Amino acid sequence: MSDLLERLRGRGWRLTSQRRVVAEVLDGEHVHLTADEVHARAAERLPEISRATVYNTLGELVTLGEVIEVSTDGRAKRYDPNAHRPHQHLICTGCGAIRDVHPLGNPLADLPAEQRFGFTVSQAEVTYRGLCPHCAG
Repeated sequence: MSDLLERLRGRGWRLTSQRRVVAEVLDGEHVHLTADEVHARAAERLPEISRATVYNTLGELVTLGEVIEVSTDGRAKRYDPNAHRPHQHLICTGCGAIRDVHPLGNPLADLPAEQRFGFTVSQAEVTYRGLCPHCAG
């Protein structure tokens, strides 16, 4: 069983066949699918699944904190099931490919006190951008 399915079961989330197939499609490392990609893959497994059901399920998963919604420079939002391990993203500016990265250090600690302007900083999001090997080649 996937990590996401296990977490959802542990929360007592009702796993209908539609919800289960969406969670199964999102399983894996470096998964950053658009809602349309989730729908296409889910429909291969469960042909009767509707686009609305996929969108609603993704919205519920984001609200539950089980999936992260990743926005990238005007491209379609992507959904990342790696919500429980802190990480950053590496995004190809050519094709839009996204990879999870785990840089050393703490971005919260790296912000000097004089650059905090009195804020109590609780979270930092760092996005690395560049060209993937395919686009750079």
